[in-house]
Amino acid sequence: MAQTAYIGVGSNLGDRRDHYRRAVAEIQELPDTKVVARSSLYESEPHGRARNWFLNGVIAISTELEAKDLLKRLQKIEKDLGRKRNASKNSVSRIIDLDILLFGNQIIQTRNLKVPHPEIPNRRFVLIPLSELAPALSHPKLGETMSTLAVSTEDRTKVMLFHG
Repeated sequence: MAQTAYIGVGSNLGDRRDHYRRAVAEIQELPDTKVVARSSLYESEPHGRARNWFLNGVIAISTELEAKDLLKRLQKIEKDLGRKRNASKNSVSRIIDLDILLFGNQIIQTRNLKVPHPEIPNRRFVLIPLSELAPALSHPKLGETMSTLAVSTEDRTKVMLFHG
């Protein structure tokens, strides 16, 4: 049965727009998967140890893949596009970052995959494009809509519509 999943897409190295475009194109090519909606693109100020501004957005996909299989395929896309995984959990610069934010209404807690993504409520660069795509969608754990979370987050980092 197809699930709607929301994927966070971000890049802050090299040709950010091209990395973003290529990642979304690769996701569209996954088996039994279709990109059904795309947010606007946003620039967000660096966080953690990253130094360059990020280009971020969210896509909605319809997929027959299981969440763990989707994760493996997203990690392969990251690797194919040149991402080098850092053992540190701190935010660092990256060519591409693909995160499963939501996977239907599922709550998944494994060592490698946590859905909903635990940082959704703390990241304006995720909440703004996510609430653009699905403002009335409820967070499966918190019960708040994405638009409510976007307004109430304590994150005050700059997130601006990208005009490139």
